[in-house]
Amino acid sequence: MLRSRRVITPDGERPAAIAVSGGTITAVLPYDAPVPAGARLVDTGADAVLPGLVDTHVHINDPGRTEWEGFASATRAAVAGGVTTLVDMPLNSIPPTTTVGHLRTKQATARPRVHTDTGFWGGAVPDNTAELRPLHDAGVLGFKCFLSPSGVEEFPELDPAALERATAAIASFDGLLIVHAEDPAHLTGQRPGPRYPDFLASRPPAAEHSAVARLIGTARRLDARVHILHLSSASALPLIARARAEGVRITAETCPHFLALTAEEVPDGATEFKCCPPIREAANRDALWTGLADGTLDAVVSDHSPCATALKTGDFASAWGGISSLQLGLPVVWTEARRRGHTLADVARWMAHGPARLAGLDRKGAIAPGHDADFAVLAPDATFTVDPVRLHHRNRITAYTGRTLHGVVRSTWLRGERAAVDGVPAGPTGRLIERSA
Repeated sequence: MLRSRRVITPDGERPAAIAVSGGTITAVLPYDAPVPAGARLVDTGADAVLPGLVDTHVHINDPGRTEWEGFASATRAAVAGGVTTLVDMPLNSIPPTTTVGHLRTKQATARPRVHTDTGFWGGAVPDNTAELRPLHDAGVLGFKCFLSPSGVEEFPELDPAALERATAAIASFDGLLIVHAEDPAHLTGQRPGPRYPDFLASRPPAAEHSAVARLIGTARRLDARVHILHLSSASALPLIARARAEGVRITAETCPHFLALTAEEVPDGATEFKCCPPIREAANRDALWTGLADGTLDAVVSDHSPCATALKTGDFASAWGGISSLQLGLPVVWTEARRRGHTLADVARWMAHGPARLAGLDRKGAIAPGHDADFAVLAPDATFTVDPVRLHHRNRITAYTGRTLHGVVRSTWLRGERAAVDGVPAGPTGRLIERSA
């Protein structure tokens, strides 16, 4: 039994005792409920107990580019930061997850190494339409595509005709298409150099706005389920809200870096801040928070996209685009959320329940009977300063170096057992998970 004065349930925060048996939550009881005979009690006192976070946007790159990130290092970072379930993106590994055979290779690589429960997205690329239904039947949680170049040659983008084919195929079995939504017609292709404003100008809000509008039209026409990945530009929020009100099956996510960082603060040559789409201005950040508060945005996930240190050159044109934040997402979001008057229940909804619902993981993302006993125990008022030496991802580059954050993850629990204590992971006890039937 796990007991706390601050348990974050789907109904809000309250003192409670959580009964666990066989790795499953059996009951959420009053705080002073008697401890069953033979049961052990762990009382976290004033530390809050949140549902284990679900991060549905993680690039692990293993096999093939394991020097960028591997399953062991990525899932150690995740569990140290309160993440108990993650979903691996289909690209940057070699092979990409675009066939059932490639999925089996990825699963075999991951199985003995994972510290979190781990699922997989499939990929939709121009030449694999016939592979989409077999991948669905093999258990992938949905399919990712790009509308602009992905940055790796083995995962090409979909042009409008290919997008139509892939969306129709996925809609035929009511699958989920998740989309990197930038319209290449609005990407300038200029060489930005070391100045961040030049890089930002090369990927304007119009690129996201145009791509989201196209996806809404496609989803409406084909009655497809589509999800917008890592939304950076708040200008697209009214489009999404209006489409959803009209019955289009569309969801959207954003990321900790878009909610905490601003273009105005990025120094010249600081390519640890480079990601695509980019970090935008402070006013845009504020509008994204409004989109979270009103429900237009469904989830906050990391888009952890690491690379070898040498690829983060001082030139925004040539540097790899990706922000490493898997271990830090919870305190980054909580630091900004508390400043804006949001609660831990809000954070749990955005970072646990929302992603679990997106991926169809009905046993994850909530402290409720019948769910897996996955917890993040957080000291919400404690602070720490980000030191890359204490991070577990393979290449310890982060845009948050030196920042003081609120929220220290005291422990992480996976199916009723401690998976990490004070940032130190235990053994790799995670399981591979597949789409529910």
